[in-house]
Amino acid sequence: MTGRFTGERAVVVGFGVSGRAAVTALLEEGAQVRVTESRSAADLGGVPGDVELLAGGHRPEHLEGATLVVTSPGIPQHEPVLTWAAQRGLPVWSELELGARLCTVPYVAVTGTNGKTTTVEIIAEMMRAAGLDALACGNVGYPFSRAARERHDALAVEASSFQLRLSDSVHPRVSLLLNLAPDHLDWHGSFGAYQRAKAKIFRRQSGTEGDVHVGNRDDAGAARVSREAPCAVHWFGMGEPEPGEPGAGVAGGRIVLRSAGGAMEDLEAPGGPGGRAFLSDCAAAAAAGSAFGLPLEALTEGLRDFRPLPHRGAVVAGVRSVRFLDDSKATNPHAALAALDGLSDVVLIAGGLAKGVDLTPLASAAPALVAVVAIGESAAELERVFEGLVPVRRAGSMDEAVRAGFELAPANGTVLLAPACASFDMFRDYADRGDRFAAAARALAGGAADEVRPASETTPTRRSHA
Repeated sequence: MTGRFTGERAVVVGFGVSGRAAVTALLEEGAQVRVTESRSAADLGGVPGDVELLAGGHRPEHLEGATLVVTSPGIPQHEPVLTWAAQRGLPVWSELELGARLCTVPYVAVTGTNGKTTTVEIIAEMMRAAGLDALACGNVGYPFSRAARERHDALAVEASSFQLRLSDSVHPRVSLLLNLAPDHLDWHGSFGAYQRAKAKIFRRQSGTEGDVHVGNRDDAGAARVSREAPCAVHWFGMGEPEPGEPGAGVAGGRIVLRSAGGAMEDLEAPGGPGGRAFLSDCAAAAAAGSAFGLPLEALTEGLRDFRPLPHRGAVVAGVRSVRFLDDSKATNPHAALAALDGLSDVVLIAGGLAKGVDLTPLASAAPALVAVVAIGESAAELERVFEGLVPVRRAGSMDEAVRAGFELAPANGTVLLAPACASFDMFRDYADRGDRFAAAARALAGGAADEVRPASETTPTRRSHA
């Protein structure tokens, strides 16, 4: 078979979703492929017959004869297998890099600490409203290397810091940096390294090719990085776009757009849950879609028709006057604080694997809280964060946490799952965590709530946070 990687002898490290996609792409493009996996062969569910599988742990000899390594995002950069590859002088790519080398259609690439998936899905909706065969792909769950080899007119690509760190060919027509806050420091080693990985989203862009980068004028750290982009920069944020600066903003709950010529356009109010974080993502998508050349009607239609994905702030149950909100995707403090924005009388369920991130910024949410239910490995740290601010109760399971949340909630209050941490200490992933939260809340709503009474049946219990 002749293809773009004919003659390459590729080793794929890890056989999860991105690893499987990389194997398929490499095979179909003519490469010889070997997989090295820490799990046993019995746990992998089979590999293509023309792929050599080396399971049960990575070993130096797994790289013998290789000309290329493609690694999965879950493999930290300090893992010995990647060190061995570097010592041998082998190029090490992410699956995102593989996709970038295969992609022949224009795309918008989105990165940031929070809001990536929502924004990518909105942009893809806008592209389809413009009549394009378009797809959201990348870290959103549909591999970029697969989408790149399909027949689409355009793509909206979610790019994680893990993938960008090992990518040098990513060249979107429009790039977008949503925000920056400490996250995944256990993987990157420092916030500076994390920022540098994010900045690679625009490194290949050029001012001579009509490329555009979109930055967040409300996030000082992200804006500082965005100003380094070697192409035109448009902006998004809360409030109307600044005079002379193309981009989008939020005014009166509606998305407004300033064109490169300075004209202001009203894109109406988007569908979805509202809230500052969601509206900011909508403005970011509008700015990116406009920079990509989509017509105003498509931007408006995309915003109107979009509905958020699960585990991003949806109300999953109501028990008497208490509502339960699932924002399990809030896997760092920045996202958890965004989930709390505009709420009051909240019992926060939080905790899990902190990923080396400092949780003390969560203390700033204390005025919105009546209590915290702490779960997972970071429960003790959460107790220290909220000491003297709000009561903290530990829970050993999601059922116990939901029950405790209801007991502590005031009438007309909210129990919010916004963990500020990863899920892997107690759950399969953030979706499993959110599903268990929703199931436990619905079980209360189905009758078990009669055995439990919230903190107040009549008056919200507001606390003074001096």
